[in-house]
Amino acid sequence: MAIKHIVAGVALAAFAGLGAYVYFGEGAQQAPQTQFVLLDGSSKTTQDLRGKVTLVNFWATSCTTCVAEMPEIVATYNKYKDQGYDTLAVAMSYDPPSYVLNFAQSRQLPFQVAIDNTGAVAKAWGDVKLTPTTYIVNKRGEIVKTYIGQPDFAELHQLIEKLLAEA
Repeated sequence: MAIKHIVAGVALAAFAGLGAYVYFGEGAQQAPQTQFVLLDGSSKTTQDLRGKVTLVNFWATSCTTCVAEMPEIVATYNKYKDQGYDTLAVAMSYDPPSYVLNFAQSRQLPFQVAIDNTGAVAKAWGDVKLTPTTYIVNKRGEIVKTYIGQPDFAELHQLIEKLLAEA
């Protein structure tokens, strides 16, 4: 029954333009073990996220909300990067790699960008279909919050500060 309500809420937020749909699970859950292939050909795993508060953003160059929120994601990264905060932008499998590379270079994205060529990463992270979908992962590698749609960045900054203060 709860899943139906989540799906209905996601659909409502996505199609009615009501802003971000925020899902708070019952307690934090471990981020799924995945391997991210970065634009430079190197890779990063979920294990590499541990020890930092990390924003994992599933996005696409064809997503107008994703493109619109990217300057705020960059500003958030720049504000907290020296305090143990990181960002990983994961381009969806349907996004042409050349578009993703061009976007990252032309906008000088200061954080790592991965391309989910096969869709396996999106599937592992809750079968992400709607973009943007953003996860906040704490220092222990647990997903503490999920945003579907553009986050309220003032609230997001409060959450990041709280998580950065945790031991």
